[in-house]
Amino acid sequence: MPMLPTQNEAEAGAAMNGGRRPTIVAAPAAAPSELSARPRRRTFTVRDKLRILAETDRAAETRGIGAILRREGVYSSTLCDWRRQRDAGTLGALTPAKRGPKADKPHPLEAKLAILQRNNADLTRRLARADAIIAVQKKLADLLGIPMTPDGGVP
Repeated sequence: MPMLPTQNEAEAGAAMNGGRRPTIVAAPAAAPSELSARPRRRTFTVRDKLRILAETDRAAETRGIGAILRREGVYSSTLCDWRRQRDAGTLGALTPAKRGPKADKPHPLEAKLAILQRNNADLTRRLARADAIIAVQKKLADLLGIPMTPDGGVP
């Protein structure tokens, strides 16, 4: 059973905190529902990028680019990259690129290799079945007393 602090201990604790008692703050009950379990990277569509670029081009004369960047949550370096891509003349360059490792191009002989491997597996199964049939024929010939030649045939 925990012991309650005495009056002297409580006063000493209050004196150490500048005469204030520590404030106890309760933990939040649950995370807000609008937050996802895993954060996602923001992606901008081509239309959004062109809109932001047009706004910043118009605001360059009035020096209002910073307000647009803050409102949209974009860094100036990102804006420079978008301008460079736009000036290259390709709208495709403004489409968001897929992140992560790129998929390897299939080797031209992989399809042929897969066909040969399936064929090999099929022939291996057929050979095992034929070996089992030959073994049964030999046992049957031995039980019936039929003489077999060395190559497995009947004389």
